[in-house]
Amino acid sequence: MSQPQTPSFRLDGRRALVTGASKGIGRAGAVALAAAGAEVVMAARSAAELAETGAALRAAGHAATALLLDVTDREAVRAAVAAQGPFDILLNNAGTNIREPFLELRDESMDRLLDLNIRAMFTVAKAVAEGMAKAGRGGAIINLSSVNGHVAGANRSVYTATKHAVEGMTKAMAFELGPIGIRVNAVAPGFVETPLTAGVLSDAAFRARVERAMPLGRVMSVEDIMGAIVFLASPAAAMITGASLVIDGGHLTH
Repeated sequence: MSQPQTPSFRLDGRRALVTGASKGIGRAGAVALAAAGAEVVMAARSAAELAETGAALRAAGHAATALLLDVTDREAVRAAVAAQGPFDILLNNAGTNIREPFLELRDESMDRLLDLNIRAMFTVAKAVAEGMAKAGRGGAIINLSSVNGHVAGANRSVYTATKHAVEGMTKAMAFELGPIGIRVNAVAPGFVETPLTAGVLSDAAFRARVERAMPLGRVMSVEDIMGAIVFLASPAAAMITGASLVIDGGHLTH
């Protein structure tokens, strides 16, 4: 009797697009996908940071190119994806947060969060999925969500709303795109040390509250997210779609 074979976690021969790739989880995701064998196109607005990461990856023997792109520019996204694609993997990471109490929320804050966290993510996903469909070889899309896609957080009303939208979009995309072999999943991190969270985590009292809320007892690093990204992009996750992989140190257990 033949033995079962462990599916591969390797991504050799696949092409990946990573948005928001100049820093934080996006940069870490680009590094992880490249190290697993994918050819990575790193998209962001910061030329210097993209160049630095790309040079380091190429020096390590990986395939990586930079793409200057504002994902809120829909026409630019469509043109760039058409020119650079098709892709086999999308890490749909670009997003932000603006922390304001609900009763003090500014219109411009709402507009910024809705534009980047929902509209831009949808535009990128649709453009990449169209290329995957035409290529006819399936693919894997990973949308960056948050624990705030599952629970609320103080001073994060719009951010929480956008991440709940990401969770819903992920399920809807998975349902529609599954028949043509495109898997769509979300990664939902808790507090991770990134430039986006540096301000609030520098407050010792706030950081202590975050750590107390995590049974594993510490704020996460980007390295804690990298394996999940590779897993969801790889053949090892061949029958996982429409899921949200929460990586929060156990926060949502209570």
